[in-house]
Amino acid sequence: MNPQDFAALAAQGYNRIPVSTEVLADLDTPLSVYRKLAEGPYSYFFESVQGGEKWGRYSIIGLPCRRLLKVFGYRAEVWLDGELLQREEVTDPLAYTEAFQNRYRAAPQAGLPVFHGGLVGYFGYDTVRYVEPRLQGSTPPDQLGTPDILLMVSDEVLVFDNLAGTIRLIVNADPAVENAYELARQRLDELAARLPETMPPLPDVVLNPGGSAELEALVESDFTQGEYEAGVERIKEYVLAGDVMQVVPSQRMTLPFTAPP
Repeated sequence: MNPQDFAALAAQGYNRIPVSTEVLADLDTPLSVYRKLAEGPYSYFFESVQGGEKWGRYSIIGLPCRRLLKVFGYRAEVWLDGELLQREEVTDPLAYTEAFQNRYRAAPQAGLPVFHGGLVGYFGYDTVRYVEPRLQGSTPPDQLGTPDILLMVSDEVLVFDNLAGTIRLIVNADPAVENAYELARQRLDELAARLPETMPPLPDVVLNPGGSAELEALVESDFTQGEYEAGVERIKEYVLAGDVMQVVPSQRMTLPFTAPP
């Protein structure tokens, strides 16, 4: 990719153009690269396994993402660098998400791994309510404030080739930004220069300093034992009445945790 190629792709209407370079992995591992370059909120680390037994060829490392799409029920929010850009009520969150995706036109480029950027995140369990009419209007209370949909626009990606022992550094540049190509090259140089750095040490973590009794005292549940047992009795009634065939009762249990993820 040179400046002329970049300009030609921009002229075709692409608003995400991958600029990349390849370096040797040397003694680095995917995890050490993640900790050096990507560790932080809204980053990700994907490993691939084939057949449940063999490691895949590529490890995908996404650097912290600047732009986010969050959907809470029927409220959609777009964030940039921690600031709320847009908030609106939508009638079809899945259609809104598709329209958000369609804002981005990524230029094809030969020689890059199949995945080298895009939307990364999750669709939560309760998104089934967007497509199943019988479940609409029965949304349970949201105690955690977790988005039903969270998608990150992943513009900076590292692809670790475990077979070749190389790392492909990729910046998906927006040609609407002034000097986008030069800034992308500069960013690639910055990332490559940080690879030889020493990996920061992990702090010492004691998982259970006071024994099981002290640990149990720290655990909080959203059910009391009596409420849980009453719930089981109601489930048995539903089964006997033929309303359900199987129910998995569950409870959320939490305790303080300060170790690095």
